[in-house]
Parts: sequence; C-alpha cells; structure tokens
Amino acid sequence: MAPVENHLIELLPRKDRLRLLAVCEPVELVLAEVLCEPGKPTRHVYFPVDSFISLVALVEGSPGVEVGMVGREGMLGAQLALGVVTAPLHAVVQGGGASWRIGTPAFRLELARSLPLQRGMNRYLYVLMAQQAASAACLRFHQTTERLARWLLMSQDRAHSDHFHVTHEFLAYMLGMRRVGITAAANALQRGGLIEYHRGDVTVLDRSGLEAATCSCYATDRQTYAQLLH
Repeated sequence: MAPVENHLIELLPRKDRLRLLAVCEPVELVLAEVLCEPGKPTRHVYFPVDSFISLVALVEGSPGVEVGMVGREGMLGAQLALGVVTAPLHAVVQGGGASWRIGTPAFRLELARSLPLQRGMNRYLYVLMAQQAASAACLRFHQTTERLARWLLMSQDRAHSDHFHVTHEFLAYMLGMRRVGITAAANALQRGGLIEYHRGDVTVLDRSGLEAATCSCYATDRQTYAQLLH
C-alpha cells in the first residue's frame, strides 16, 4: 500500500483513524472492475488511495452516464451513513491502483462508535449530492469541449499525474455521448495545445489552459469540497 492516505481517513482524530485502519485491508483496484451495482447490497466500502472510481447512473436502453467521481478525496459506500445498505449507482474503477477496503458490517460498527467519522460522512454526502447535481446541470447546459475539459481535470486530480489512460469509447460512455463528439472535442483541446491524446494515452500539457477551457462546474466542485472537508 502506498504511504499516502485517503483524505477522509486523514481528517479523523488519531484514535478514530487508527481504529478504522485496524479493520481495513489494502487492495489493488483494477481498471474497469465493477465494485457495486444499483439496487444491490453494498458488500464493501472503499477508500481510494491512488485509484479512482466512476459513479454511473444507468438508464434503460443506454450505457448510462457518469454523475460523480471518487478518488483519494472521498469514498465509495457513503450511503451507509444514512443507514441504507443498497447501492444507488453503478461504480466502476476508472483508474487502477491502491485502496483501503472494509466489509460493510465492520464499517457500520465503526460508524456507530465514532462521532468524527459520522460527521465526516455526513459532510461528504453533501459533497456527493452537490457533485451529482452539478453533473446533471453540466450535461444539460454546457458544451462538449467544456465538459471534456472538466472530466480531464477531475481525472488528473485523482490520478495525481499529468498522464493517464482513457479510450474514446470509455469517454463517450462516461460523458453520455457519441464517440464522434468526443473525438471532435479532444481534437479541439489538442489543437489548443492543452492536451496530447494518442491511442488512449492522455497527457495534460497546459493545466491552466485546461481550467480556462472548462465550465464553472469544476471550480464549484472544488470550492464545495474545500469548504466542508479541510
């Protein structure tokens, strides 16, 4: 396991943090691995370290659309803080790597005995709600290039690298649109010198330029998180 911890775990007082880690196990998440399905019981809670997870709303007759993303800043299974075991969304590994994993019964027991963990989960639930609301609005009102820039920035933040891998097919799936639209948007960002994209390998060349190319949703997401979880 990498030495860097998950931010939600780091925010806990030392006593609560050590007690939570005592019931965690380190795991390696694999790209495209499905961690939970909507309507099914949540078997494990995940606190990513250097991996990240896409939260996808499934729609009948379509592959669905991404409505949230979880990396080192968050966790998968936050609905357990509401006493709900059923998973609300399809969760798939977008970036492989290290994560902490806890069985649902052990996590619920720890949640019941740790007030700081309860507070952290409640605040993180609000962050998720805000992120998902922003994603819905972004899908409806913002241009493809802006949305792609936002998605790339969010992925870069969670990959902790200027370089990561993603295919056109996966991008079209995550952004809920046709591949041809993704190709046009990616080409526009490349022509602007903001990214380099070749056979699924993305390199962010100009971070500030990419931030200027995205919509306001990206900055709003970051501000909400910073205000509540610091």
